[in-house]
Amino acid sequence: MPRVRKKLSGVPSHEQFKFEVQAYYHNNIENPVVTVKQGKLKGSVNNLFDGTPYYSFKGIPYAQPPVGELRFKAPLPAKSWPGIRDAIDHGPVCPQYDMNTTQIIEGSEDCLFLNVYTRSLKPSTKSPVMVYIHGGAYMSGSGDSYMYGPDFLLQHDAVLVTINYRLEVLGFLCLETPEIPGNAGIKDQVVALRWVKENIDNFGGDSNNITIFGESAGSGSVTFHMMSPMSKGLFHRVIAQSGVCTQDWSIGHKAKDRAFRLGKYLGKDTNDVNELADFLKSVPASKLAGATLKTRTPDERYRGLPLHFVPVIEKKFEGTEAFITENPIDLLLEGKMNKVPLLIGYNTAEGILMVQDQIKKGKVINEKPSYLVPREIALKVSEEKMAEFGDRVKKFYVGNEDFSNETSSAIVDVQTDLHFTYQTHRFATFFYKYAPVYMYLFDYETDMNIIKTFSGKTDLKGACHADDLFYLFSSGLNQDFYKEQDNIKKIVNQLTKFWVDFARTGNPTPNKGGVQWLPYTPPSREYMLLNEQLSLQSYANKERVEFWNKIYSDAGLPCITKSAI
Repeated sequence: MPRVRKKLSGVPSHEQFKFEVQAYYHNNIENPVVTVKQGKLKGSVNNLFDGTPYYSFKGIPYAQPPVGELRFKAPLPAKSWPGIRDAIDHGPVCPQYDMNTTQIIEGSEDCLFLNVYTRSLKPSTKSPVMVYIHGGAYMSGSGDSYMYGPDFLLQHDAVLVTINYRLEVLGFLCLETPEIPGNAGIKDQVVALRWVKENIDNFGGDSNNITIFGESAGSGSVTFHMMSPMSKGLFHRVIAQSGVCTQDWSIGHKAKDRAFRLGKYLGKDTNDVNELADFLKSVPASKLAGATLKTRTPDERYRGLPLHFVPVIEKKFEGTEAFITENPIDLLLEGKMNKVPLLIGYNTAEGILMVQDQIKKGKVINEKPSYLVPREIALKVSEEKMAEFGDRVKKFYVGNEDFSNETSSAIVDVQTDLHFTYQTHRFATFFYKYAPVYMYLFDYETDMNIIKTFSGKTDLKGACHADDLFYLFSSGLNQDFYKEQDNIKKIVNQLTKFWVDFARTGNPTPNKGGVQWLPYTPPSREYMLLNEQLSLQSYANKERVEFWNKIYSDAGLPCITKSAI
């Protein structure tokens, strides 16, 4: 979820690296021009690592600037422009709080831009289109190539699109009014997908073969799009990496109350929703960044992850197009979703990223392990039952010990399971009957596990949260490893081929020969263990999944049962 930030010696700063990337992309410019619905765009020509040329179009506006009276509101489609617009540099990023440096990145509210990378500009090419939605806790990040370079995926003849969308308060403030019903940031994504559908053929893409994929909050986003009528027909396949929309961290809770707490924190103590809206529209955007941590309840300081300005289940208002109005778990159970092939999975040690934070909370968590109970359950059961569940969780992971530095591996497991493992299995099991599902467990451990290296927990086994990104996208943090180590080059080429083959055909291994990735089907629950051996296995983390399944069952919530499958 957190965006990558440099902490290693010899790694350039954000601005320095961005300058270097832009300088690299300005080399070999031939200024190709493409016509889209809004006008003409002038891009640049660059080269993959093997010298193959590709076309780059950056900073393309897909919506009108959401500023002034448009702040917090649903996006409007981009207006046309005269002449030829430069599409050589990225557009500004959304104002945001960087969780790694705890600094505010001012960016600009005029941030609704996307980037297109392609090896052909012939409409007849019809390459599969892959639209990436970045993670970052719905709080930080962008689609810029300093983190999400196209070099690895384009070698398999895909068209890659990356996008910006509004973040945190700017993107997910909800006042439960027709003007500000919530979900502006994810509606930005919808408008971006509409732009892609209308224009991508002119970049050599196939508007009838669009895959949306994302990691962490981006994965929560793409699975939300599976549930939304607004997104219907805008994509044909989904890749969900480390997160689903049924997680506590991906569904807003009491969003209107949070908005009033935000107003009070910023100096406006009011009970009038219109007065609050007017006030929040007047606050400088940089003052809104990082508001999540300032609006937490006492319970939220210890339960779950610090993601709270996130997508919400909207109230229905006449004349207002809602993104989602029902709980996603209910939509899953009722089969009310966009039924497309799904590639879904998580990393073996996602929780490495949370170890240090949990150790800091150790005294509270050890004395009151009920904080380890997900909010979805906590809202349904009594305090007594929640205490019982908490004791069961603690005993399952550490026995009679406490959570501490000595039980770091157990902390990794419980955090991985709470925030990724169980809900991924739950989602796949409820969805598989509607469309093919391919599950994976990502377990590569090389120098490309950049986040694990940054965490300082390299002694722990497994792949950390967001480590997978560096095997899919090129950046200044991993290019040297890719160029210099043949085993890494082989892994990257194989993994990106799985992803692009799935985008092209709906099957990550469409050709006979080599390892065959079979669809997920209960009771076998097939999954691909993604490591240097590559093997198809059954039922990832079975014991841990069944533990949580019993907890959900005892809480009276939908769980993975024979009746569900």
